[in-house]
Amino acid sequence: MMKRFLPLLAAALALATTLASAQPAAYPSQPIKWIVPYAAGGGTDNLARSLAEAMQPSLGQPLIIDNRPGASTNIGVSVMMQAKPDGYTVMQAENAALLFNEHMFVKLPYKPATDFTYIGTIGRFPVALVVHPDFPAKNVAEFVRYVKANPEKVSYASPGNGSPHHMAMELFKQKAGLSIVHVPYKGAAPAMSDVMGGQVPVMMLDLASGLSIIKSGKVRVLAIALPQRANALPEVPTFVEAGFPDVNAYAFHGLIGPAGMPPEAVARLNAELHKAMKAPKVVKLFADFGFEALPGTPQDFYKLSRAESERWGNIIKTAGVKLD
Repeated sequence: MMKRFLPLLAAALALATTLASAQPAAYPSQPIKWIVPYAAGGGTDNLARSLAEAMQPSLGQPLIIDNRPGASTNIGVSVMMQAKPDGYTVMQAENAALLFNEHMFVKLPYKPATDFTYIGTIGRFPVALVVHPDFPAKNVAEFVRYVKANPEKVSYASPGNGSPHHMAMELFKQKAGLSIVHVPYKGAAPAMSDVMGGQVPVMMLDLASGLSIIKSGKVRVLAIALPQRANALPEVPTFVEAGFPDVNAYAFHGLIGPAGMPPEAVARLNAELHKAMKAPKVVKLFADFGFEALPGTPQDFYKLSRAESERWGNIIKTAGVKLD
């Protein structure tokens, strides 16, 4: 009897072992690549590294930052889209990839509406209108009057064509009927340097890059381009208060992956992302940067991105901005 039973037991154990080995390992079972489509050391990179560090203990796997700057974030997007949609490659995306590029590039090799998996919103860097301290305007009304009295004689800096800063000023120009000259730079640092030096007197500045120079008095801030006052500068009025309710602009951030990621991976990353946003070090970083958290579901992220893309598409068309 026992001799007949042993082969059956061995077969059962072999089948159980086979079935167990066929089951996928719990996600994540290996390191996760986190693409940042900007150079190391900037506000986006610092934000990504802080979030990744806070998420790693709970996930139990390293999150490896991979900086892929260039081409209005299209290099980073290309790397992400070539990866398997298995949850082990994600990208921190902002206005360019999510909202702007589909309206600025004639031949864009991806469609944000269908080629991304939307994992979760992170938040936004507020954008503020700043001027050199010697500029003859103390508020938005005075700024508008001065520029209208001096058409094409006032210039403004930006970190580059198609940047959130550039488009924020284009929005303000359209709503206020201003004629002001754009001077694009290669990055926020040289643009800020020339505004502080007075070579170019005006800029739309994100608080991640410029909060410290605003607080130091090296530039004067006139208004914040948000519906409500920014937590980091509660004394500064909004464009809404200045009579321009449609001047709402910011550097919007979220986490995306290639289309077709497993739902369980999306759910886990979304939960861990929003848990990390409550970590004390991350909360402090957000406060230091003037960054405002916007936690939400993947569905919330998708709907907000699509609505904002439509809004900015109309602004970009009116401004005539093209990058190819």
